[in-house]
Amino acid sequence: QVRLVESGGGLVQAGDSLRLSCAASGLTFSSYAMGWFGQAPGGSREFVAGITWTGGNTYYADSVKGRFTISRDNAKNTVYLQMNGLKPEDTAIYYCAASAAAIAMEEYEYQHWGQGTQVTVSS
Repeated sequence: QVRLVESGGGLVQAGDSLRLSCAASGLTFSSYAMGWFGQAPGGSREFVAGITWTGGNTYYADSVKGRFTISRDNAKNTVYLQMNGLKPEDTAIYYCAASAAAIAMEEYEYQHWGQGTQVTVSS
């Protein structure tokens, strides 16, 4: 059974930083591209960042480029999202996801999802 468990969310002020983690089990982690999606209140789930199997390539939504960094540690079966310079508009539930595709930036390309972690940024 595949499990993705996110952690690291919380309530912070604008300009602060957070580091989200996603621990994976039940899959060959190094064979999956990984991604982070955010779902703002009343909104749909949107792509935030993605990383290829080896971590050699990363992809970001324009809204987070230069502020967020995705990384992975295949030895620990964990993917991270470093969030710097947080803004109130970053407030969302952040989901970790795993894709069997080499590159995945669309929600439908991901087969496995975590339960999400709440990030709230106050102004």
